Amino acid sequence: MRTYIGRQQAISAEDFAELALGTPLELWLGVDGETDEERSAREDAARDILADNPNLPDDLVRIAAQVIEENPDLFDVVPLVRPARRRTAGKGAAA
Repeated sequence: MRTYIGRQQAISAEDFAELALGTPLELWLGVDGETDEERSAREDAARDILADNPNLPDDLVRIAAQVIEENPDLFDVVPLVRPARRRTAGKGAAA
């Protein structure tokens, strides 16, 4: 089954987020290893986008709430039980 938002096909969760935001996630989250200059430029671009669309944060919260409401199974998390660590007597001790 294929999912489209507008004319764009969304394949992954990142695609859905990018299409909902109208911008790449990296603009808001940054990327590993970016320089101070790159971070400054990215933040300037983000500020410009927010200045042009001051309702964007509220719209995103609304979208997130709707997704959570429509997909409560997203939070059906089962904790994994870790096996007990074994203690071995004399491990690493000199004989």
